[in-house]
Amino acid sequence: MSESEVANYWLSELTDLHNRGVSDILIACVDGLKDFPEAIGTIYPETEIQQCVIHQIRNSMKYVASKYQKAFMADLKPVYHAATKDAAEVALDELEAKWGSLYPIVIESWRRKLSNLSVYFKYPDYVRKAIYTTNAIEAVHRHFRRLTKTKGAFPNENSLMKLLYAGILNTANKWIMPIYNWNLTLSQLAIHFESRLDSVLDI
Repeated sequence: MSESEVANYWLSELTDLHNRGVSDILIACVDGLKDFPEAIGTIYPETEIQQCVIHQIRNSMKYVASKYQKAFMADLKPVYHAATKDAAEVALDELEAKWGSLYPIVIESWRRKLSNLSVYFKYPDYVRKAIYTTNAIEAVHRHFRRLTKTKGAFPNENSLMKLLYAGILNTANKWIMPIYNWNLTLSQLAIHFESRLDSVLDI
């Protein structure tokens, strides 16, 4: 796909989501897909975009030599574990001072994406845990891949959809762990997104 085709694809998907009744998104955690944040901003202009920190770390480590990875990770941790965005920028400066000559591409990537990577700094730790990564949806994707990888072919799209639907119902039965500190998280979101949660919370 060309760059414009990618952008149009995400715009089309989000428009479809909006037309099916998703009128608002408070925070969207994305994994670095090109043009996805821009498309979200077009359909949902008030949505906060948080880039998946785990994806950014994984992508960064691809460029770091194995013998340096442990030390680099230790120096990178203060960036994404910072208490505030300002503290993260200071930690990133320190990371660049030590590793910038070896891994300028990695440092540049963190600087370029910091605005989307640092949205969660405005929230307490218990809210950050709910919004910093796309791992939950990736677990669903892995389940879908397990369901389909042994199938040679599907007679039609409907048969595939039935298999995935049955699979998601089965997986949902295993989702028994509550979201960490969900009541406190919901209270924080209600403050940050004043009036946008009123209908959900019946306030």
